[in-house]
Amino acid sequence: MKNRTITVKGTEVTIATRNEQDFISLTDMVKGFEGGSALIGNWLRAKDTILFLGAWEQVNNKGFNSLEFEGIKSEAGRNSFFLSAKRWIQATGAIGVEARTGR
Repeated sequence: MKNRTITVKGTEVTIATRNEQDFISLTDMVKGFEGGSALIGNWLRAKDTILFLGAWEQVNNKGFNSLEFEGIKSEAGRNSFFLSAKRWIQATGAIGVEARTGR
């Protein structure tokens, strides 16, 4: 994987390239905001985010587990709903989101 950075409003944001696909670091994007990492969690809880991620995976990922996606989609938007990037990947076989610890 090859990494490069861009500067957005004074914040360094990593762009990782893998198999000619670019991945933008959400962690880097929110580090300049108060409660940064919580923003990612809140974004992943939103029903519209789940619908977007599911649509992207259905178009770009032949191995996407649509049945698990339907279960997650039905729970999304509820107050008790929580979804981490790691859970999304494990449950659905997603390839459009990566989760790495230790950054």
